[in-house]
Amino acid sequence: METTATKSLESAVQAPWGSRLLHFASRFTVLIALLLLIATFSILSPDFLQFDNWSNIILQSATLGIAATGATLVIIIAGIDLSVGSVIALAGILAAGLMVHQHLPGWLGWVVCLAVGGLVGLFNGLSISCLGLSAFIATLSTLAMGRGLTLAYCNGQTIYNLPDSFSYLGSGSFLGIPVPIYITLLVFIVMHFLLSQTVFGHEVYAIGGNREAARLAGINVRRVETLVYVAAGTLSGLASIVLTGRLTAALPSSATGFELDVIAAVVIGGASLFGGRGSMVGTFFGVLTIGVLRNGLTLMNVSPFWVQFVQGAVIFVAVLLDALGQRHRRAHG
Repeated sequence: METTATKSLESAVQAPWGSRLLHFASRFTVLIALLLLIATFSILSPDFLQFDNWSNIILQSATLGIAATGATLVIIIAGIDLSVGSVIALAGILAAGLMVHQHLPGWLGWVVCLAVGGLVGLFNGLSISCLGLSAFIATLSTLAMGRGLTLAYCNGQTIYNLPDSFSYLGSGSFLGIPVPIYITLLVFIVMHFLLSQTVFGHEVYAIGGNREAARLAGINVRRVETLVYVAAGTLSGLASIVLTGRLTAALPSSATGFELDVIAAVVIGGASLFGGRGSMVGTFFGVLTIGVLRNGLTLMNVSPFWVQFVQGAVIFVAVLLDALGQRHRRAHG
């Protein structure tokens, strides 16, 4: 009797080259895209490979990367979070208002941002897991309410003169390296460990793979789902600290449409919108791909309007390869 491994090996050997190439491309889409972008921009712009430029790419991508780690959890469980941009703006405005008008110390401003993000995430999670609302509708409502609260609180005005202690996490540096880079790398490392090495991470994948099977296996689906949205909201609060500190001001219009960039980074990184698949490593490269794309086009003096078009095209190709790869896997077992 042939073993499963033997059959798999024979199937792989007999598979057409085109089919195997498609399978490879669907698994390593983000790396292929990133390498092609790096090679292209390296040829077209002599400044692209400079250390300062790469430091700037990572710094520019810090807010996106932090928020995308939370969105990765959400998408793995087949959810969606459209409130990311509103949470970032709301947390920043509330913290800035309390620090400037109520003379709250900078470190308490950090706490306010994290607390606001966590509470909004809790609201989203309970609305979805307990009230039975669809993730799209629940977070779309939160997006509108959050942006409305932000504008109402500050009357549409930017808040300046933030304490230096608060802004340090966004605009400070340590050993010549911007602090947001340290924060972003630390967040990715911690979230990677959480997702790949803990029971919670395995439960997240189980729910995304088959929600009913996870429930029958004894997983408290509602609890895990709620915790995922709380984590996503809290990380959006952390992203708000970095963005607001970097701007040294709280803008009510900040992070408008930011949720689309976050979802794009996660999808480009290989996560499936149908749930059950995704990783922090993939998301990291997805964020880097978007950062490289924007930076390279800027160095080439391409209009920012075209940057958005190109980003949309990259997302389309990533999703297309994902769909073709899934079809290939179903066809070949």
